[in-house]
Amino acid sequence: MAASVEQAFDYGLLLSIREESARLAALNEYLSTRSYIGGFTFSQADVEAFTRFPEPPREQYFHVLRWYRHIAAITDTSSANSCDTKGKRVQPAWSPPEGTEQPRLHLYNSLTRSKDEFVPQNGKQVLWYCCGPTVYDASHMGHARSYISFDILRRVLMNYFKYDVFYCMNITDIDDKIIKRARQNHLFEQYREKKPAPAQILGDVQTALKPFLVKLAETTDPDKKQMLERLHAAVTSVLGPLQEAVQRGAASSEVAPRAELLLKEAKDLLSDWLDSQLGSQVTENSIFSILPKYWEGEYHQDMEALNVLPPDVLTRVSEYVPEIVAFVKKVVENGYGYVSNGSVYFDTAQFGGSEKHSYGKLVPEAVGDQKALQEGEGDLSISADRLSEKRSQNDFALWKASKPGEPSWDSPWGKGRPGWHIECSAMAGSILGESMDIHGGGFDLRFPHHDNELAQSEAYFENDHWVRYFLHTGHLTIAGCKMSKSLKNFITIKDALAKHTARQLRLAFLMHSWKDTLDYSNNTMESAIQYEKFINEFFLNVKDVLRAPTNITGQYEKWDSQEIELNKSFYEKKAAVHRALCDNVDTRTAMEEMRALVSLGNTYIAARKSNRQTPNRMLLQSVAAYLTEMLRVFGAIDGVEPIGFPVGGSGQNMDLEAIVMPYLSVLSDFRETVRKIARENKVTEVLQLCDALRDDTLPELGVRLEDHEGLPTVVKLVDRETLLKEREEKKQVEEEKKRKKEEAARKKQEQEAAKLAKMKIPPSEMFRLEIDKYSNFDDSGFPTHDAEGKEISKGQTKKLKKLYDAQEKLHKDYLEMVQNGGSS
Repeated sequence: MAASVEQAFDYGLLLSIREESARLAALNEYLSTRSYIGGFTFSQADVEAFTRFPEPPREQYFHVLRWYRHIAAITDTSSANSCDTKGKRVQPAWSPPEGTEQPRLHLYNSLTRSKDEFVPQNGKQVLWYCCGPTVYDASHMGHARSYISFDILRRVLMNYFKYDVFYCMNITDIDDKIIKRARQNHLFEQYREKKPAPAQILGDVQTALKPFLVKLAETTDPDKKQMLERLHAAVTSVLGPLQEAVQRGAASSEVAPRAELLLKEAKDLLSDWLDSQLGSQVTENSIFSILPKYWEGEYHQDMEALNVLPPDVLTRVSEYVPEIVAFVKKVVENGYGYVSNGSVYFDTAQFGGSEKHSYGKLVPEAVGDQKALQEGEGDLSISADRLSEKRSQNDFALWKASKPGEPSWDSPWGKGRPGWHIECSAMAGSILGESMDIHGGGFDLRFPHHDNELAQSEAYFENDHWVRYFLHTGHLTIAGCKMSKSLKNFITIKDALAKHTARQLRLAFLMHSWKDTLDYSNNTMESAIQYEKFINEFFLNVKDVLRAPTNITGQYEKWDSQEIELNKSFYEKKAAVHRALCDNVDTRTAMEEMRALVSLGNTYIAARKSNRQTPNRMLLQSVAAYLTEMLRVFGAIDGVEPIGFPVGGSGQNMDLEAIVMPYLSVLSDFRETVRKIARENKVTEVLQLCDALRDDTLPELGVRLEDHEGLPTVVKLVDRETLLKEREEKKQVEEEKKRKKEEAARKKQEQEAAKLAKMKIPPSEMFRLEIDKYSNFDDSGFPTHDAEGKEISKGQTKKLKKLYDAQEKLHKDYLEMVQNGGSS
């Protein structure tokens, strides 16, 4: 582009200046105002003017030389005269670096039983459905296994890989277990409200025991049998005393408490018996909603306590009955379902025989497993008449005709209720459509539940991709055993939270693979507690470094080899964590890499402090902030704190630290000054008071002071309970040291007393005391014959002489000690 009018210059006037140095100086001043980078370029007048130079201008006229070389390079008019310009000044060619291939996220897909690259169907959006709980009892650690694990996976996909996750979960509030439990609870409460006499309670329990004992005899499952045996033992232990009291006509004050105790112990037994007698009379749908509503509320409270994110949408079976009916109707219309005696069943043979469909995608080897299929159908749905309604034993119920004593809804096939498997298909299909990216659930749901879900959903949508990735969490065991009420190792979430914090439980889960069996044991939790303590100490140490006063420029300190090495390791660990998370969200490896990073940070801090040097603030802040953010991604930190765990919980804890730390710093500095003066003046009482403030008073307030010789005292805010536990452990260690010291002193005293006692014995008497070894002695008390009267051999005499001489020396030392006023 030519120079603008404003930029035009009268080169003729300039070149009329006769003196060359003056002419070049004027041109240099003018050209100093023009910038090629700023968008200016040369005009034809520029070219004509510069061709008059016979050779390049001298270096002192920098701007003239700059433009001379520029014009020469573009026009190639002065190459013959530019031997000292080092060639044309042109921008060299550039090519991007080759780079390295970055790992991509892979997830273990139960549909392929392999790790598949995760590719959502629609950009960064992820449609995710998770099987929720059947709400008829307290949530337990088996539930926690699934829902904490899925919460971790969900958070990693959202907050680390930055996917836009839409998370849908169901609540199963219509189910055979719920129906039976709700009916039994209702009938038992009715029985209690009638306030039966002790004699009636006694008789009813005795009657109920008859079918119970039959059931006990027929039960083959070891866990169930053990549970029934314990129930029987508990009932009979209180049945006898009540029977005896009633027979002898005891006073009401004695009989009534025994009757109440029997009623309590025999609740399950009586409920089952009442249900068998009166269950068919319970028909009101509202009776069956009370139980699931209560336990759903308890479930949500447990999830909130575990810091599990709520779903984006929650579906309840009871609210989706019309959609379920429509879903079943279409499956029948598509030729994959049939009506039988008011119920509707899925035709597995018809579906599996279709060219575009396959039955049993997840666990094909389990197809035909009647035990698993009957468990999937439910206790109320495996009677002989129900089983006879199906064309094949592999078929499963989509809609169940309601029997007396069951809730019911209207349908084209008569009064009935949804089958178990159809619930998820209809609800997930209503919200997520014909295909979702991820479906999650526990490992034990693969067959028949999820295989049947897949079949009926693909029969409805007439596709073969209702789910792209199936994720199944591993089992949970309790100290190596299956969790069971009969084994008394049934642990509710509330039980677990009474012993450990939600963070500790989550850390335990993070330290194991989400898809493998997790053993919940003391060892597992102790590992999590130690991990938490280890990383928290690092956070507290970094906070202490960052609290040291400095101005803005003072934060940027020169890096030495230690900082360069730590920073290199920092980026290596970040890359390792990333690789681990790409590899099926391997949090176990990620947590180990983070632990290793903390170890490197601790080593760096210790090395700097040992040399009386301040650790680099900015580098440690970067490391601690990264670790904090990763733990926040995992859900182990809830809050906005830039570094570390919240103090004492969540909420306003960062404000707490910001508010109290200035006052604690003043207190620490004052105490440090007092200690210095007390040491200089040898005022031990003041030093003891300073130690008591550190060891007794401040821990009660959640404050830890750490004294370091030659360095400022470190102030840390820590949970009060943690500090008190540490204090107790320290006290126990000190008491153990004291006990061992006292034991060592006692042993030393005993040894010295024994030595003194031995020293007191004259050599002439030492062998005479051993009458079991020797019988005759010479005048000096030296033995001549053994206990049997045999003369002592020359070899034995030589050995005894050494002992005799040694004792003679010991006794001489003793006599000298007594003479000099020693022990007597």
